[in-house]
Amino acid sequence: MIYIAICDDDKTMSNQIRIMASDFFGRKNMDITILQFSGGEELLKYDRRIDILFLDIQMKDIDGMETARKLRADRFKGFLIFITVLREMVFQSFEVQAYDYLVKPIEEKHFEKTMERLYSSIKNASEASLLVQKGYESRIVSLDDIVFCEIIDRKIYLHLASSEVVDYYDRIEHLEAKLDNRFFRCHRSYLINLNYLKSYKNSAAYMEDGREIPVSRLRSKEFSGIVLQYMKNI
Repeated sequence: MIYIAICDDDKTMSNQIRIMASDFFGRKNMDITILQFSGGEELLKYDRRIDILFLDIQMKDIDGMETARKLRADRFKGFLIFITVLREMVFQSFEVQAYDYLVKPIEEKHFEKTMERLYSSIKNASEASLLVQKGYESRIVSLDDIVFCEIIDRKIYLHLASSEVVDYYDRIEHLEAKLDNRFFRCHRSYLINLNYLKSYKNSAAYMEDGREIPVSRLRSKEFSGIVLQYMKNI
């Protein structure tokens, strides 16, 4: 599921983007949810997942650029596409890691070109991610965001850099097979992301978020070697 947000105080423009986005992802056979916001203040109060954000720069209350700054400061990592009537505003978009911009009135061919590029980026990102299935809901979690994985009573807990914890039922052996070589199983109940490892001593791995992860006696020698080799390659 891809979660899309459109923030524009022009309802006609917002509806146009909604229709074009729905048509595009429909042709790609991808499930999407589209949310519409009429201003920056309303958007900033929304605290759930957004994968793609279409954001108008010129709005009545708080403008799109300031809204984007606040979102990025609050760890928003989604794809940001600005909507604007002023081409010169585009140069400011680099500071908030904008993916692209569309100039009003939006031409369908320009929209399609941007979305095709974005679709390729999403596909490439999914190759370095984990698909988590929880009940009827599925979610893509980037491997870059996982600090460590923990299993308790047949449930896996993914501890993310944002401090969020994603839980679902699976076996840790299945999870381990899906992860790449940046992850190491240091204990029967833990897999850690070596990118977030701060130090290792006294049979414990100390992560950047302050958590202390046990390293089993049987895996300690291998872990020491893995850490040294990993540090040489980064």
